[in-house]
Amino acid sequence: MTALLSVRDLSIGFGTADSVVRDVNFDVEAGQTLALVGESGSGKTISCRAVLRILPRVAQIRSGSIILNDSKGKADLARINEREMRSIRGNRVSMIFQEPMRSLSPLHKIGNQVSEVLWLHRGASEAQARKEVLTQFERVGFPDPQRAYDSYPFELSGGMRQRAMIAMAMVSKPELLIADEPTTALDVTTQAQVLGLIKELQRETGMALILVTHDLGVVANMAEQVVVMHKGRVMEAGPAAPILTAPAHPYT
Repeated sequence: MTALLSVRDLSIGFGTADSVVRDVNFDVEAGQTLALVGESGSGKTISCRAVLRILPRVAQIRSGSIILNDSKGKADLARINEREMRSIRGNRVSMIFQEPMRSLSPLHKIGNQVSEVLWLHRGASEAQARKEVLTQFERVGFPDPQRAYDSYPFELSGGMRQRAMIAMAMVSKPELLIADEPTTALDVTTQAQVLGLIKELQRETGMALILVTHDLGVVANMAEQVVVMHKGRVMEAGPAAPILTAPAHPYT
């Protein structure tokens, strides 16, 4: 089976310094959940940001390929131009970030920020977008979707802001969702609700999921495949069960 996403020999660096990510390889199959696991600074997040080409300004992909092969075609995300990348980012591949308050504009209503995805990628009218967003808000568990639509980020709780981010990522019906530590700073109950929601949406839509986490309990509950990273390298990769119960590498 051809992988939905295939990352090969990916290396990333800042300026002239040594590469911070070196020769990273992994595949994600359609509908599959792959967990990227490792401590802070291991290269998990920057590898995922490379997939969407949203690296920090001084960082660059030095080598390797990132092949997306979905229902809309095949592309090397490491090499296509920015115009082509904009048609993929937030549309065919979406990402949920760690801190919603850093990702949401404090100056614009939540509903308009989510609607922007449909204006940009689907050419939807304001009325069409509003209808779809309200449906999505209901789907992700807002008790009052209309009120959420007209709210600013600071008016929502952390859990509700993360639900808004999930709605924003899902409204375009991506084939791959990247979730970067999606429950950071949430209480235990809300963490379980958010992860349960992501799992349910995945089951309904058939999308693939890359889950960035350091929590092995989350990995055991969510992932079929695991990639363990340390200091920018892959230490171990394979099916989740044997890696969690009988790891082959000492770091794991």
